Amino acid sequence: MALEIPKSIHFIGIGGIGISALAKFLHAQGVKVSGSDMCEGCVTKELKAMGIPICIPHAKESINCQDLVIHSAIIKPDNIEVMEAKKKGIAVLSRKEALSLILKDKQVYAVAGAHGKSTTTAILSAILQESSALIGAESKEFGSNTRALKTNKVVFEADESDKSFLECNPYCAIVTNAEPEHMETYGHNLEVFYQAYRDFLELAKYRVINAEDEFLKTLQCECVRLYPSKDIENIEYFLKDGEPKTRFRLKNSGKDLGVFEVYGLGEHIALDAALAILAALECMEVEQIRQNIQNFCGIKKRFDILSKGKCLIVDDYAHHPTEIKATLKSLKKYQELTQYQQICGIWQPHKYSRILDNLEEFVECFSGIDRLVILPVYAVGEAKKEINFSKLFAKYQPTFADFVKREGDSLVLYCNGVEIDRIESGIAVGFNAGDLTYQLRGGF
Repeated sequence: MALEIPKSIHFIGIGGIGISALAKFLHAQGVKVSGSDMCEGCVTKELKAMGIPICIPHAKESINCQDLVIHSAIIKPDNIEVMEAKKKGIAVLSRKEALSLILKDKQVYAVAGAHGKSTTTAILSAILQESSALIGAESKEFGSNTRALKTNKVVFEADESDKSFLECNPYCAIVTNAEPEHMETYGHNLEVFYQAYRDFLELAKYRVINAEDEFLKTLQCECVRLYPSKDIENIEYFLKDGEPKTRFRLKNSGKDLGVFEVYGLGEHIALDAALAILAALECMEVEQIRQNIQNFCGIKKRFDILSKGKCLIVDDYAHHPTEIKATLKSLKKYQELTQYQQICGIWQPHKYSRILDNLEEFVECFSGIDRLVILPVYAVGEAKKEINFSKLFAKYQPTFADFVKREGDSLVLYCNGVEIDRIESGIAVGFNAGDLTYQLRGGF
């Protein structure tokens, strides 16, 4: 691997959230960036508007005189551009392999965890205004998944799904939780999984953890420990200029840090914000943190309110039982602050492997919901597996639909091409990591 970042880099799969973040970041650093993807999308259009040449679809002609090719995790060795780069003697790296090169000289504030890492990363980037930010979601603060500045400090969402968080050179490591997820990466071996988190934390000089997580509380390493049940006090929920807010008092190691307000609703929002605050204290005064945290105004697809009409339409990335329960709890709080009477959950199950690994939890996580709509599984390339959703989720008396169509402030449910129902009032929340997000926004 080259010791210095090359002057010209081509990204295969540049429309992906992780790859596009790196491309934007390096483009801002003065690197000549190009890319390709299988189809056009909002991300590729954004990159083109920035002046980055994009080829749709992949083509060997895209590979010419670049110094390095970086590809996303889903790109296979027989990809036409990968093969052309190797034929021409151009170095080829996966995103995971490239991270250590791109971030090796940076002061990285890396956020990891099964849940809450995107929100925590976005809150921390709102606090650390003079840092670059690479997030696995779009921050509404700057309308992108990337804030690319010519600075040595980087706030980075670190991914445990492929062990790439071990390649991000963390100066400060923040872990929201270590609930087992993506176990196929770790050979379904819990000790291997937990060891990766130990290794991630050991890489950092400064560490902040949720010390009430079942695994993290067992660690003996030196770190700042947040005990949410005793450190986060007097949680209040309210609307400010129509926007949901959480107010809480934060203490740590016997010190009262005062009251903070943050965008969003829920105990999990207070927890994510508290971790970001404790990480920022390493380099910033508490009063400046209290002021800067107001820059956070949410992230796309996380309790993302799309419509406030008779039907409140919410898009949420929750695709794991723990996340679904947290979002439903937040929606209950929102109900108390507004006039919306019922909650309808529209669930697009994500990956057969995740459903089967957490089946009992999925069956229980919708408890308290007024209505449940279940869409086909968003398989992400996995082979179909038989799951009797009708029997398993019978207690909810679910409606089964093929897709949803947005019509103004209403949602129309379709099955076999025929309209079967409409959701025209109450709260309609889409739980998904798939394409339901586009259906809720009025497109496909």
